[in-house]
Amino acid sequence: MTEPAATEATVLARVAGAVGHLSLNRPRALHALTLDMVRAMTAALLAWRDDPAVRAVIIDHAEGRGFCAGGDIAFLRDSALGDQGVAARQFFYEEYQLNHLILTYAKPVIAFMDGITMGGGVGIAGPAQFRVATEATRLAMPETGIGLFPDVGGGWYLSRLAGRLGSYMALTGARLDGADCLWAGLATHYLPQAALAEAKAALIADPDAATAILHRLAVVPPVAKVASQSGDIDRLFASDRYEDILAALAADGGEWATATLATLRTKSPQTCKVALRQLRDSLHCDDFAANMAMEYRIGARVILRPDFAEGVRAVIIDKDHAPRWNPPTPELVTDDLLNAIFAPLPADEEWKPL
Repeated sequence: MTEPAATEATVLARVAGAVGHLSLNRPRALHALTLDMVRAMTAALLAWRDDPAVRAVIIDHAEGRGFCAGGDIAFLRDSALGDQGVAARQFFYEEYQLNHLILTYAKPVIAFMDGITMGGGVGIAGPAQFRVATEATRLAMPETGIGLFPDVGGGWYLSRLAGRLGSYMALTGARLDGADCLWAGLATHYLPQAALAEAKAALIADPDAATAILHRLAVVPPVAKVASQSGDIDRLFASDRYEDILAALAADGGEWATATLATLRTKSPQTCKVALRQLRDSLHCDDFAANMAMEYRIGARVILRPDFAEGVRAVIIDKDHAPRWNPPTPELVTDDLLNAIFAPLPADEEWKPL
């Protein structure tokens, strides 16, 4: 596995047959998104949107074991510490515009979520009309572990899953495999990795038959592991109040509840509370654009809060996995702090779709 040469694009954009084909091409970073990658994808999608010769779009990765591991977290931290988050906010602004463009795209978009699909990867696969999972899919929104929150539309998708699965995923960063994704509705089809080349070739040959092609090549997945946990998830994550969830897990005392509580104790109390409010408020958003405007407000504030720089230090830079969260406990994350994080921005700074 090699990093693209300086002259090789980190997004490969080309037209094959009547299909626009976008392949993420930053394998050493598991195709984590940079601003240049976001801009390249947006430019291609805009060019193809009104081109009658392009009837569908495929999004996949060029090589390696991950579809997309998220955004360039080190870049975002450098911005938070170096330029008061100016560059980070620009990245969020344009990334969210890409997410919205995919969701509102007039032509079918088929995303192949083969391998690691996290954070920003969910942001570009989640809004696609067709979302293909495989036995290698590992999907998660793990942001609370680094003091961030499940953005890129996470509030929209997770809040609309059945029961309390979305809250569980947002708080714990739990990884779902391909079978879990299909069961939850985060994937529309489950294909074996061995069938992906055939699927893409068939789509290129006849993009208008996307539904039939994916149905023909789909297989019955293994039993979804998360399905067996759904009762506990719905019961123990029933509240929108973080302290109530922690108390329910502690009171249960079972093996699964105890392990889940231990996981939550490693997460940022601030961003766990942010995530719960985000998912609750998303259900009252009129449309996806309103959700993204809300998430941009959150991102603009959270990126400058102490937990983000500290979380990235602990998990990604120093790797000591011992973050010192500030505030250190859920009880100290006040409603006033949350209100400030969610408050509207000045009118000229608010997020808007393309």
